[in-house]
Order: sequence, then C-alpha cells, then structure tokens
Amino acid sequence: MLAALSLLPMALVCTTCFLKVSMVLVIVRNAIGVQQVPPSIAIYSIALAVTMFVMAPVFNEVISALPEKQAQAQMAGKKIDVQELTEAIEPMRRFMLANTLPERRAHFLALAQRQWRNAKELQVTESDYVILIPTFVVSELELAFQVGFVLYIPFVVIDLLISNLLLALGMQMVSPMVVSLPLKILLFVMLDGWTKLIEGLVSSYA
Repeated sequence: MLAALSLLPMALVCTTCFLKVSMVLVIVRNAIGVQQVPPSIAIYSIALAVTMFVMAPVFNEVISALPEKQAQAQMAGKKIDVQELTEAIEPMRRFMLANTLPERRAHFLALAQRQWRNAKELQVTESDYVILIPTFVVSELELAFQVGFVLYIPFVVIDLLISNLLLALGMQMVSPMVVSLPLKILLFVMLDGWTKLIEGLVSSYA
C-alpha cells in the first residue's frame, strides 16, 4: 500500500491532464513577465483542481468498479488479482486512448518492437499501458508547447511594440518591461484570460 501511494504522484502526472495544464499555466505566467505571480504552489494547485474537474467522470467509473471487483473476488473466495484490478481501471485506458493519435501509438509500438526484438515472449499492442502511457505523455507535452506558443505570441508583440515606441520617443533608458507589464496584465484581465484559458484546456479533452 505504501509503495502504491508513493507512485501515485507519478501516475497523476503521466496518466491525467495534469502535465499539460500545469505546463500551459507556467508558460502563460512567463509570457506575462511576472515570474512569481501566481506563485508556483498556486499554479500547481490550479492545475490539480482542473485535473480533478476533467478526470472526475473517469475517477468515478474507477471508484465504482473497484468495490464490484472486490465483491466478486470475495464471493469466489480469493483476493482481487492484477487482471481484475486492470479491468477496474479500464476507464483510464479509454481516456488516454481518446486523447492520443493512432499514428503516435503506432510509432511507439514500432519503436518497442524494434527495441525489444530479442524479447520474443514480450508481445504488446498499441493499447497496452507500456505503449499507451509514454504516447500519452509525449502527446501532452507536444500539445502543451503548441498551446504555449500560441499564447506567447500576443505578449511578445506587445513587448516589441512598446520597445519600438519607447525608442521612437527617445526613451531608451526606460525598460520596456516597466511599461509593457501592466499593459499585458490589463489586456489579460479585460479579455477574461484565466476563464477562457481554463475553459479551453478543459474543452480540449474528449
């Protein structure tokens, strides 16, 4: 039980939307230019809250299936085995399958077959966790950087405009960040940035 609990944070990062949400929030914070606002603990708390919101139906299915499998095992006079536990967490597999592209799963499957060519007894498919989890992690990383790039561009444009404006006014001694930072914060607040950002992240999951 203690060993399983120690692996829980890793499972949370690798099998849920936590990775992408936290990365996007950190990129947005850096794009605005305020390195410590919101603080890192707040960023990860928001990411955890969004993760629980997105994963609530999946977790509900898993929690509902576990007592059923336990009851079936007790009626059969045995303890719940690995296969029954895997069946109970099947909603996690469906979630990851729905949020990864088939060509990426095929790529990792081909990589595994090439890398494990000497292990003849190790037969895997693209829906096995050993293939599905790294595929899901890479997909989440790629999507997080894509979203971060799109969000970063408007803030870079504001910085460039302010820099050129100050240069044209002969105010080279004034740091562009002093002027652009409040403008970026004002723009983000006026556009209801946090709500739209979180709504977009939630809507991106099947």
